[in-house]
Amino acid sequence: MTKIVILTGAGISAESGMGTFRDEGGLWAQMRIEDVATPEGFARDPALVHDFYNKRRAAAARALPNAAHEALARLQREWPGEVVIVTQNVDALHEKGGATGVIHMHGELARALCALCGNRWDAPEVMVVGERCPQCGGPTARPDVVWFGEMPYRMDEIYTHLAEATVFASIGTSGQVYPAAAFVMEAAEAGAHTVELNLEPSAVVSDFAETRFGKATEVVPAWVEDMLRR
Repeated sequence: MTKIVILTGAGISAESGMGTFRDEGGLWAQMRIEDVATPEGFARDPALVHDFYNKRRAAAARALPNAAHEALARLQREWPGEVVIVTQNVDALHEKGGATGVIHMHGELARALCALCGNRWDAPEVMVVGERCPQCGGPTARPDVVWFGEMPYRMDEIYTHLAEATVFASIGTSGQVYPAAAFVMEAAEAGAHTVELNLEPSAVVSDFAETRFGKATEVVPAWVEDMLRR
């Protein structure tokens, strides 16, 4: 049975108002990555980091899924084989759009992590410095997101899916962040047909067998429709 593995990046959520690293005037443009997306930045100024992620968490809670998210959920429902969605995004828009079993390799804004014992729980709307872990009581709560220099989550599981994929699709990714940028080669080496769906060519576009460019809300539903007609 044909298995589809899909990797999504910031580009699929951009039309829902979730900014990418490269958006001018967005939250990321106002901050240095070193200050808000590294363990060292959190150690230096946890209040700054919490404020940054509190704003992102609030924006994600307000955001609504778009036609691209909904199309992938439809593919999961109607495809006769397995459809696995792996996302680099920390929002919950795939789930809001109806997708299930989404692998959040970079964590989730709506979750908190204890830096001391590794416990995870649903984050409050506003996290503060010194927030205590409900399991160990340590004042070491942080956003449950993967920062630069940290290992993405569930990598063994992801590589297993890539090795089993018949089709691999990358949607809205820059191709500049590893290990995700290498997923296309992993899937291709396992024999998968590879396709990039993006606003513009990624840094690894030459690694794909097929490409489709345009707005996610247009190219993703069209691709899903083509897949379901097969």
